[in-house]
Amino acid sequence: MAKKRSRTWIIVLVSVGVIGALTYAFWPKPIPVDIGVVERAHMVVSIDEDAKTRVKEVYTVSTPVTGQLQRVEVEPGDMVIGGTSIVASMLPTNPAVLDVRTREQALAAAKAAEAALQLARAEHERAVADKELSDLDLQRSNQLYEKEVVSRATLDRAKSVARSANAALDTAVAAIAMREADLENARAQLIGFNDEGNSSVSRGAASIPMRAPVSGRVLRVMQVSETTLPAGTAILEIGNTSNGMEVVVELLSSDAVRVQEGDRVVVDNWGGPNELSGVVTRVDPWGYTKYSALGVEEQRVSAIIEFTQPYQDRQNLGHGFSVEVRIVVWEDENALVVPSSALFREANDWAVFAVEEGKAIKRSVQIGQNNGLQAQVIDGLSEAQSIILYPGANLVDGAAVEQRILQ
Repeated sequence: MAKKRSRTWIIVLVSVGVIGALTYAFWPKPIPVDIGVVERAHMVVSIDEDAKTRVKEVYTVSTPVTGQLQRVEVEPGDMVIGGTSIVASMLPTNPAVLDVRTREQALAAAKAAEAALQLARAEHERAVADKELSDLDLQRSNQLYEKEVVSRATLDRAKSVARSANAALDTAVAAIAMREADLENARAQLIGFNDEGNSSVSRGAASIPMRAPVSGRVLRVMQVSETTLPAGTAILEIGNTSNGMEVVVELLSSDAVRVQEGDRVVVDNWGGPNELSGVVTRVDPWGYTKYSALGVEEQRVSAIIEFTQPYQDRQNLGHGFSVEVRIVVWEDENALVVPSSALFREANDWAVFAVEEGKAIKRSVQIGQNNGLQAQVIDGLSEAQSIILYPGANLVDGAAVEQRILQ
């Protein structure tokens, strides 16, 4: 009897142990999760884009006339003084080679100019004789008028003839000057490249100096070697990199509408040890189409940023350098924020899982600004409240959770 009772208790104990082990094995365990905290913090919403620097006013030095540019001695980075520093010089172009027909035409034009000059001089001699005669007639008429021999009308006609003779003489003098100029021009057409002493270099012609239009640095030199250039060819560019530097950024049109003049800007990844500060000074009112690196058509708008940082902090930054800008479009020093990784969509609203007494409690929240890392909480959460980061698909309302232990 005692032996039978002992066997019964053993069976009962074994059964209880098996049931306890199965219960422990299949009892729901807390889900390990990452837990964050709702807190008050400085929150910034910015538009991040690649940009490049540029000098506000770039001055291009060009050839004033067609001629032979001398070798440019200045190099990019050299300092120049406006109106004083000679950045380039050139010689007038040599005359072209004359073919037989062109030379014969020039000779004929020169002979015609010589004949016209002789005619003008003959006209001048006649004008001188007419003037002398008119002066004598006027003197004689004055004397006779004083003696009341001739009438007043006769004296007036003598004066008129004298004035006409003076005008004719002036015309003859001017005609001689014109014909002399025509003759010089016709003779100049006979100057050829092969004529002795006609080369601009052999004549020792004075070079034309080109001075820097403004004080600053030479940005780039487009023409270095000695060569013959037409008038208006760009030689080099000059700009002031100390106080004339700005940043131009191409924004998506959807981002550009959020940017206002006066917005604070942080300039980063420019190569220096510290970030630079700036401010938006202009957003262009027109957009243009640009293709991204992936071939996507985008509407872009240019915005201009001025540095507020002292020049000493960015003195190695030059024209056309690559930088990254963060344009601050919204900022709050004491915003109630939640990590963006804790948010998920529920219908058309935002929601999070709050941690209360070891359980995940789903809460709907109203979100304001969101910068991708932090989100501004308008309603639904309070400061110092624990929330679950990166909620998984297996997480449901009321599930037991515990802090994940990093190994």
